[in-house]
Amino acid sequence: MTFHRLHKRSGAYAMTTDVENPIAIGPGRDWSGARSIMRGALTAFVSRLEKRGTRIDLAELSDTQLLDIGVTRSEARAEIKKSWFWG
Repeated sequence: MTFHRLHKRSGAYAMTTDVENPIAIGPGRDWSGARSIMRGALTAFVSRLEKRGTRIDLAELSDTQLLDIGVTRSEARAEIKKSWFWG
């Protein structure tokens, strides 16, 4: 929390910020930890979306195409049934 105080100087009010507050938000705040967490969360989410897309593609393959990549229809079904987010 940043505390602001109004001080009267030469007939006008000036606002100052309490720089002693360790959780003050502003240009001097180190956001690298928060950025790192957000980057990791976004990367994980995008990865799960890519898995979901791959599973959708797998569902559309014919038996012949599955055999070409060395996957049986039952293995493909098992993979497709996995959760799009957790699996």
